[in-house]
Amino acid sequence: MTYERVNLMTTPKLSVVQAKGQVTIPAEIRRKLGLKKGDLVAFIETEQGVLITPQEVIAIGALDRIDEALRKRGISLEELIESGREIRGQLLEEEYGIEADEE
Repeated sequence: MTYERVNLMTTPKLSVVQAKGQVTIPAEIRRKLGLKKGDLVAFIETEQGVLITPQEVIAIGALDRIDEALRKRGISLEELIESGREIRGQLLEEEYGIEADEE
């Protein structure tokens, strides 16, 4: 990911780094991002500092890149899923002698 400049949406929120390197994400930001106890966040180093983003955002970005790569090859997500079903059926039959149910 490349970030060319920092766009401050509000006044910066401060947090103290604790002994084990832990910081508390301010409540206002946690609410805005929908973060709750146990959620994963990703840390991305940029030239301006560190970007902290909910992990699902990273996953969505990766899925978008996969979709773009598939489209460039003329493959739809539906075609990829169907191909996976066919391969799974073949593997079940070849490896375990189980016939896959037809949908």
